[in-house]
Amino acid sequence: MALYLLYESASGYSLFEAHGLDEIGQNTEAVRSSVADLNRFGKVVRLAAFSPFESALDALNQCNSVSEGLMTDELRNFLELNLPKVKDGKKPKFSLGLAEPKIGSHISEETKIPCQSNEFVLELLRGVRLHFDRFIKDLKHGDLEKAQLGLGHSYSRAKVKFNVNRVDNMVIQAIFLLDTLDKDVNSFSMRVREWYSWHFPELVKIVNDNYLYAKVAKFIEERSKLSDDKIPGLTDIVGDEDKAKEIVEAAKASMGQELSPIDLINVQQFAQRVMDLSEYRKKLYDYLVTKMNDIAPNLASLIGEVVGARLISHAGSLTNLAKCPSSTLQILGAEKALFRALKTKGNTPKYGLIFHSSFIGRASARNKGRMARYLANKCSMASRIDCFSERGTTAFGEKLREQVEERLDFYDKGVAPRKNIDVMKAALESTQNKDVEMETEEAPFEVSTKKTKKKKSKSAAAEDDETTAEPVANGEATEEPKSEKKKKKKEKRKLENELEEAAADGKSNGTNGVDADQDGTIKKKKKKSKAEEGADLQAASDMKKKKKKKSKSEDE
Repeated sequence: MALYLLYESASGYSLFEAHGLDEIGQNTEAVRSSVADLNRFGKVVRLAAFSPFESALDALNQCNSVSEGLMTDELRNFLELNLPKVKDGKKPKFSLGLAEPKIGSHISEETKIPCQSNEFVLELLRGVRLHFDRFIKDLKHGDLEKAQLGLGHSYSRAKVKFNVNRVDNMVIQAIFLLDTLDKDVNSFSMRVREWYSWHFPELVKIVNDNYLYAKVAKFIEERSKLSDDKIPGLTDIVGDEDKAKEIVEAAKASMGQELSPIDLINVQQFAQRVMDLSEYRKKLYDYLVTKMNDIAPNLASLIGEVVGARLISHAGSLTNLAKCPSSTLQILGAEKALFRALKTKGNTPKYGLIFHSSFIGRASARNKGRMARYLANKCSMASRIDCFSERGTTAFGEKLREQVEERLDFYDKGVAPRKNIDVMKAALESTQNKDVEMETEEAPFEVSTKKTKKKKSKSAAAEDDETTAEPVANGEATEEPKSEKKKKKKEKRKLENELEEAAADGKSNGTNGVDADQDGTIKKKKKKSKAEEGADLQAASDMKKKKKKKSKSEDE
């Protein structure tokens, strides 16, 4: 069986054909020894085809597809043109050797070309990589190195730029900086206490907080100058008037030694630095909270922003944390204790970074392990929702938090918690309701615009009617009563036609009550019309009689 080798270089795709493999017997040791010598390796392997990339962008796209295990159209055309055709229903008499088994499986699925990737093929490809510039004649010295360098830079730049999952890098850096700031602020504040205690040792017992101590030391400066006038300023800093008075009284009877002005200036500058660091630490914490609510809202609402950020930083990224099973997530941060327990065959740790959560602290001693296992399960679910969901909502994290609270009550009081299916259904319904509310909020704006358009069209039509009604001449005014008479005649004819049709229907459908009612209404209309006609005739006859009487009286 013939063996072809596919080699993806920085300059293009190349296909090599291997000869004399039966003599070698596919022995990796023999191939490894013959790889270094070009004369021996050239007898075994020869170039069959080469397809260079069109541009640097094309090379980058091909490199991305190969790394993801996908076969592009260019690679498919290259293989179909240069490999023997596979007949339907017959086994192929060749195989394709590849370095990446992922792309090999994809090629075999799409084109039915048998692919293999083993130690023997990898050794042959190593020889191809070593002598690649010798196989291609038109390739100049240094061209391959330049292509590899340019492709490597563009590939790494594209990976850094387009990797969406590395947005959590900001959270990782922020939590590292927060931890280091905590250590630095604590050590610096202790240094301020020790330094200023030479001058005012009683202040350490009165003010316990590090930030407040640095602020008070900056405000007092020299102990001998502290008087009752500075009590309001001290109350603003400390927040308690009694404590401010106590500081003033302690300063009057202090056992500390005097410091030179240069030493006091250095102490004040250092206290100012500690204050600035602690203020920056607060700002950094607010930034971390906002970033966690954007990247992992469900995890943050379940376990807290700081613990969630520590889990993400320890796992490396949010995707790595989502890939971790709950058993791994439970002991993240306790790797030393785990391996020590496995080595000494002792008890393995129950929790790692999760221990900093308030839920485990609230659980009893015998239920801490159960609570850690349950909380790790919910954290893995929340991290997967945050990683793979399109929309960021806190509905699932809040429901998972309620479940953990219910489990705590179950361990303490025995109250049965809700089922996971019911809780997830409730979370889905809440998210759907939020989406509906968002749509309804957007809809009134469209309706109002439509209404305004209708009002505008109506007003325009009314204006057109007014404009047409205004230019009316005297001749047109005389034509209006004639048109009214014509309308009345048309209405009378319609009534008569309806009466005739109703009478015909009444004869055919005499049993129908609805038709009978209609006939009654029509008959009433007929009677009214006849009565109106009779009244008109009587009025006309009376007018004629009056005229005749007037004429007779005039003749007499």
